Amino acid sequence: MANKGIRAKLQHFGSYLSGMIMPNIGAFIAWGIITALFIPDGYWPNEDLAALVDPMKFYLLPLLIGFTGGRLVHDVRGGVVGAIATMGVIVGADIPMFLGAMIMGPLAGYCMKKIDDVLQDKIKSGFEMLYNNFSAGILGAILAGISVKLIGPVVAGLNNILASGVEAIINAGLLPLANIIIEPAKILFLNNAINHGILSPIGVEQVGDAGKSILFLLEANPGPGLGILLAFAIFGKGMSKSSAPGAAVIHFLGGIHEIYFPYVLIKPTLLLAAIGGGISGVFTLNVFNAGLVAPASPGSILAVMAMTPQGNYIGVILGVLVATVVSFLIASFILKTSKSSGEEDLSAATGKMEEMKGKKSSVADALTQDEEAVKKRSDEVHKIIFACDAGMGSSAMGASLLKKKFKEANIDVAVTNTSINQLPDDADIVITHQDLTDRAKAKLSSAEHVSVENFLNSPKYDELVDRLKDNVTEDGPKVTK
Repeated sequence: MANKGIRAKLQHFGSYLSGMIMPNIGAFIAWGIITALFIPDGYWPNEDLAALVDPMKFYLLPLLIGFTGGRLVHDVRGGVVGAIATMGVIVGADIPMFLGAMIMGPLAGYCMKKIDDVLQDKIKSGFEMLYNNFSAGILGAILAGISVKLIGPVVAGLNNILASGVEAIINAGLLPLANIIIEPAKILFLNNAINHGILSPIGVEQVGDAGKSILFLLEANPGPGLGILLAFAIFGKGMSKSSAPGAAVIHFLGGIHEIYFPYVLIKPTLLLAAIGGGISGVFTLNVFNAGLVAPASPGSILAVMAMTPQGNYIGVILGVLVATVVSFLIASFILKTSKSSGEEDLSAATGKMEEMKGKKSSVADALTQDEEAVKKRSDEVHKIIFACDAGMGSSAMGASLLKKKFKEANIDVAVTNTSINQLPDDADIVITHQDLTDRAKAKLSSAEHVSVENFLNSPKYDELVDRLKDNVTEDGPKVTK
């Protein structure tokens, strides 16, 4: 039980880390493109445009993270105070303050929220704007001052320790062994937390020094997952075999790694294939001294290639290829020698995922609803939200599929996607992966919650279409946004 509680806390903590980074990945990519193109060793060196690199790294990116972290806790007010507090840690250190931003952003939002909880209802009519502006300004100034004098230097020291530790591991040739931890953690939906909460901030600093970082490829390498899916496409049976080719395309080109997790759990020993592929891929990258200039997110081969600096293409391609081949060989051996490899399907695998992650409720329990209550709600549905950990990967894929089905059925209901931490209060139906439904219910208990086993292909989509089609007349849809 204790282990289950720890896993749940890690997943919740990881969602906050990824929730601060993922919405700002576009800014990281923009910075990476500018770095790759215009620095002295870039494709088209340009002194004027290269002047953007350091200000974006030291100011823009940490401030965006700090604002997003504060906004996660207390909407825009929390975001503004989070950005002010982040400015303090930036001034208080001489290194990029990504870690400081991830600390001060949510902390500032939390402090603002607590102050508002105590004082906001006591403000007399007509003084609301005065209170809102000055409370945020005073708190921001206090936190910025504390950050400059105390938090900034402490975080800088901690950051230097972490960076030195990673550098020592790299110099000792032990970095490939990190995949012994990374690959199993990915299956527990901690992939975004590891990649964007730990590896990416340190990787950005390494880019400033060396122009690239191998850390961007430790988690994002699509090779291990691709090898496993290819093994299922050839040696699997039943549903796992028929669905694996499509999943491989989405994983490799779309970069949605979560799609291969249930396949691993069909046979837990397939973790050995993922680990073997990860270790061999990182070893190959190490041999060729290859890396990326910015995070590859999503972990698509297209994003990986786009973030590859000049002279690193061979090493990066071989790193992905070797990881794919090794994971394919190991997974093929496991599937061919296992008596149960062809009989278990993805539904059974999701049950294993539920057990591993310590969930008490079953899919059936999550989907059981009173028939009359459902019928009563059908003509009241205006907004459907797909929610996942970061709000950008598997949920976006599910939302796109349901939008297409609604369009074909002439159903006019808004469908969008977001992270669980940012679920809007006006959502009527929230659709999540079964392992995240409990968290979504805790965040928004007023909505109807639907659990799915696979965002790519769930019968629940057709059930929703049939349910809402009853409200469409010949003149058009009765259900409106």
